[in-house]
Amino acid sequence: MVSAIKTYYTIAGKGRVDPEFLERPRRRRALPKVLSKEEVSNILNSPGNVKHKLLLWIIYSCGLRRSEATNIKLTDLDRDRGILHIREGKGRVDRIVPVSVKVWEKLDEYLSSYRPREYLFEGQTSGRYSSESVYRVFKNALLKAGIKKDVGVHSLRHSYATHLHENGLDIRYIQELLGHKSTRTTEIYTHVSRRNLAVVRSPIEDLDLK
Repeated sequence: MVSAIKTYYTIAGKGRVDPEFLERPRRRRALPKVLSKEEVSNILNSPGNVKHKLLLWIIYSCGLRRSEATNIKLTDLDRDRGILHIREGKGRVDRIVPVSVKVWEKLDEYLSSYRPREYLFEGQTSGRYSSESVYRVFKNALLKAGIKKDVGVHSLRHSYATHLHENGLDIRYIQELLGHKSTRTTEIYTHVSRRNLAVVRSPIEDLDLK
């Protein structure tokens, strides 16, 4: 709205109004919603369907966005190198991410039951799996796991990044794995990571309380 008003007065004001006097409100920068490792484990174990299970496993273990998961083609998986090639992620940027041994094993189980033709995850009538279907799979897993937090599929990506940071991985490597253009975007995970908080001792411990 501010941009529209500024443009209007720049064109129509003809010097009578200085649009720079219009200040933009500060954007609220909310912290990402992160799940504990135990909560993630419960969510990933919840689906009874191997396809749904693999879908959530890959999203978390590779730190994927919903669209990146549904865009995976069979040719994007490189078993020899143990990597997944993410093509045209956000900003049309390609990247590669490592794939866990556990995920490869689950993938073999999935491929023996389902036989996708082009995309790794396909709908019942073939073709790429929809983002809405991914959302439903996650919400059902959340329900089965008994987790009542208001979180979405993206929380698995947030949790992946945070857990990597808590495990000691350098923020620059996390940036590359997530496909962020700048470390400033990735640094938000340092605010929710418990790595530094673990050494903080509350002053209440020094009080003689009963």
